Amino acid sequence: MKKVLLLLSCMFLFTVSAQKKGKDYSDILKSKNIYEINAFLRDAHPDDPRRSVLKPRVMEMMKDYIKNAHPADQKVKDMQEMLAMLRRRPSTKITFDEMNAIIKQKQIAKYKAELAAKQPTTVYTPSNAQNTFVVNAAANTAIPNSEAEEFNMLMAVSPVEHKNRTVKILNSLFDNDPNAKECIVMIQNKSDCNIIVRIEGVGTTRYRLAVPAQGEGSIVVEKGQYLFTSLVCGAQYASQKTIERPIMVALGSH
Repeated sequence: MKKVLLLLSCMFLFTVSAQKKGKDYSDILKSKNIYEINAFLRDAHPDDPRRSVLKPRVMEMMKDYIKNAHPADQKVKDMQEMLAMLRRRPSTKITFDEMNAIIKQKQIAKYKAELAAKQPTTVYTPSNAQNTFVVNAAANTAIPNSEAEEFNMLMAVSPVEHKNRTVKILNSLFDNDPNAKECIVMIQNKSDCNIIVRIEGVGTTRYRLAVPAQGEGSIVVEKGQYLFTSLVCGAQYASQKTIERPIMVALGSH
């Protein structure tokens, strides 16, 4: 009986601790949601007794999802990666440095492939002036794609320019010198619209990066203070950022 009371006390304390973080996991043992359980495993105390029940459960749920998923399901890859991590560690929680390392390796593989192919490997749909962004569906308000011509121009680089840019990005990815004057900025476009990210620094320091819908792109910039702006499906984006180390910026995410 004492052991049962002790277990219940521990579970209560861990629940209160999780709630303080802004998440209520009091009914997590009843959950059938992969992402909810996965979030609990990331947030919960390492000694939370519910881990022993929920970790094997969510792993089985992931296996079932992968087994029954449609071949074109984009979530399968994420599930496979999460499952592989759970086999090696208590949760899918990773450190900032680990996340940066994963992103870095993916970028290196991508740009090595582009250098070998001697051309961009990004598949995208060119913009046109007739594209419109619906701002208010109820009022049927829309604006034309004013950046279509500029986006297409930025994407249509020559083979020589593409090679030079790719080499520069790869050099930056391999450069671990903290005193380097430049570093890489990666942009993830999670929206359904082609976008141009404008990076404006002090004086005449300005950069432009075209990023296709549901795609990503990278650019090497001088370290310093920048204003990032973009028009994402008709919505204005603006953010001040200090670039002193490689960063990733995701736009169009919900």
